[in-house]
Amino acid sequence: MKEDLASRPRYAALRRESFAGADLVSVHLRQLRFTRCSFRGADLRHATLDGCTFTLCDFGGTRLRGASLRGVSLAGCDLTGADLREADLSHAHLGQVRTGLPPRGLTDTTGIRLDHAVLRGLDLDQVIGWPLTE
Repeated sequence: MKEDLASRPRYAALRRESFAGADLVSVHLRQLRFTRCSFRGADLRHATLDGCTFTLCDFGGTRLRGASLRGVSLAGCDLTGADLREADLSHAHLGQVRTGLPPRGLTDTTGIRLDHAVLRGLDLDQVIGWPLTE
């Protein structure tokens, strides 16, 4: 699975695929576009996801410790309980998918861990569970 993802060409679109529980440690992706994909419980420690786009994806309980997420877009994604310690979220965008009124498709960051994460230039747009409180 890791080799298949890493071999995808730049800007390839993936829809409704499941990577739940997968071992994707240190995978290097080329600005892929994911829509309604599940990464629930996957291990993405030290992965390079720079410039990838995630729309309505499930990252609940995903391990992203030390991952590079520079310039990623997470729109309407579920990040509840994700481990983003030491991750680089420089210039990333966490926001919503405009799906009608009242606001639906909001990114949920409830319970994420961000200890020592790089948040320089992070852009937030109506994110649930932010600002983080202890």
